[in-house]
Amino acid sequence: MSILKVARMGHPVLRARAKPLNPADIKSAPVQQLIDDMFETMREYQGVGLAAPQVHESLRLFVAGFAPGPGDPGDDEEDDEDGDVPLMALINPEITPMGDETVEDWEGCLSIPEIRGRVSRAKEIEVKAYDRKGRKLSMRARGFTARVIQHETDHLDGVLFFDRMKSLETLTFLDEFGRYWNSRHREIPEE
Repeated sequence: MSILKVARMGHPVLRARAKPLNPADIKSAPVQQLIDDMFETMREYQGVGLAAPQVHESLRLFVAGFAPGPGDPGDDEEDDEDGDVPLMALINPEITPMGDETVEDWEGCLSIPEIRGRVSRAKEIEVKAYDRKGRKLSMRARGFTARVIQHETDHLDGVLFFDRMKSLETLTFLDEFGRYWNSRHREIPEE
């Protein structure tokens, strides 16, 4: 496996709509290698998700998740408010929000290093996609997993998390985030 170069904000590949993958190509050696390399790159840079455009491949594909730790049986529960995201590779995803409830929370991005901001996202979604074996799947996701899937799918449409922010007031560098905004559930200070 290889560590791939991550495109940074400003590179045109991050603003283009990615091309769908032909389902017949999903099991091909090049696509499988790309998926493996993307998982390796995501782990190397301590990300929770990585979309193909972020590694200079304009394809509708992303990887996401955390590998279960030693002795961790894994959590099959979809309500992952604590931040557990199952490992997944999703190809040609289509997202449908489930209901009108949204949640504003912090996001960062490997293509926008050292920056964080609060973004409003659907609390629960349904996603239809292909898995890395070329099988159609449909799944519901809530909480942090839903947020990650929405963030990565945005990359496939040329959208960065900045574009989803209602206000840039919470835009912060990582050092300041740790110093002033560290709690995930902390409210935005009012003046």
